[in-house]
Amino acid sequence: MAQTAFDQKKDHILAEIHNNMQDLSPKGTIDELCWPIMDLINSHRDMVTTSSCSGRLSVFVEGNKLSNEDVKSGGKGEGGKWLFVTHNQEEVMRWTEKLPETVSYEKDLQNVASQPNARYILYKYEPFILHVKCRDFSTASKLFSTAMACGYRESGIGSNYIVAVRVNIKLDIPIGYLDPDTEKLIFFVDKCYLQLIDRMTVSKFTENAKKMRELHDRIESQLVNPSHTISISNEPKETKEERRERKKKEGLLRQQQVNQERTQ
Repeated sequence: MAQTAFDQKKDHILAEIHNNMQDLSPKGTIDELCWPIMDLINSHRDMVTTSSCSGRLSVFVEGNKLSNEDVKSGGKGEGGKWLFVTHNQEEVMRWTEKLPETVSYEKDLQNVASQPNARYILYKYEPFILHVKCRDFSTASKLFSTAMACGYRESGIGSNYIVAVRVNIKLDIPIGYLDPDTEKLIFFVDKCYLQLIDRMTVSKFTENAKKMRELHDRIESQLVNPSHTISISNEPKETKEERRERKKKEGLLRQQQVNQERTQ
């Protein structure tokens, strides 16, 4: 029996995931925290994940501005540069110590305010985002409704029944600029302010992880395993937390295996 276009596409995507092919993000690979929900969704015959990000903090210099255009949302833009990126909340505090170059601090904003094409240093926290291709509109609608019920109010259904799962838990703060004459990085906020927004970001990471777990459990109970059967086995049943942790470890093992194969 010939495969449908959806099944062919899903097989191709799953092969890429299995091989852990690089993506276009600065990190370059699938985020560790995304593996449990990806494995869950991909176990459903009518859904397949196409892209994901577990949430990240990025600090970057804007790209060159042409015709007074702003930098594109979610990225550094052409000519910009990444200063710091992490998907791990444990790496948020004291990130300034990991910068690739020295930063100066100044509170006088008159210099940068007079430059119409100033290239700002942006501090940006972006939450979990997931794109899922569905076989039909019925499946897409169910996933969309489930995501909305979990608070993912920025979600939507696009062309080809692709559901974008998004939530508005973000920060987007200018903290400095690139001096056009010296090419040096200058912060116009002090260290106390940076510590404040770092703590806010850690809180965002925590909230984001909680909502990811809620979404995972809701998809499992409403889409993947909507009817619960009584187990007659004497073996203890795996809890949701245990299953999530197992899937996370399996994803890490897959990633390590692929990395080893690449170095051989």
